[in-house]
Amino acid sequence: MSVVERLKDEQKTAMRAKDKARLGTIRLALAAIKQQEVDGQKTLTDDEVIAVLTKMVKQRRDSISQFEAAGRQDLADVEAAEVVVLQEFLPQPLTEEELGALVDKALADSGASSMQDMGKVMGLLKPQVQGRADMGAVSGLIKARLS
Repeated sequence: MSVVERLKDEQKTAMRAKDKARLGTIRLALAAIKQQEVDGQKTLTDDEVIAVLTKMVKQRRDSISQFEAAGRQDLADVEAAEVVVLQEFLPQPLTEEELGALVDKALADSGASSMQDMGKVMGLLKPQVQGRADMGAVSGLIKARLS
């Protein structure tokens, strides 16, 4: 079952359960996906849908840190609840060992030897880790291995 189909099924389930918070988050996700499809004039693949959901999670995490810095824990809690719902539709996150193995393999496959080769390595890794690892952490891991 595709990610969009899962979202639509969960939307129906949330409607039946009268779970307004979950329903609202799922509707936001479906609206963001639909907007991308309209903008690009094409139907999104599962990988592209995962990229949209990953972006939404990142935005909410940024909002959480800003709300907490401003002393608005009530708004931060709402954003945190949305993150939990969105993460249900993302693939299982990679463990440290799995991520390290993928980085080592990408370094070997690309023949990277210096920081100038970082773009090649990121290009190889991005499709494999999209939605499963924080790209900032991946970048830091690559930098550590190349230096």
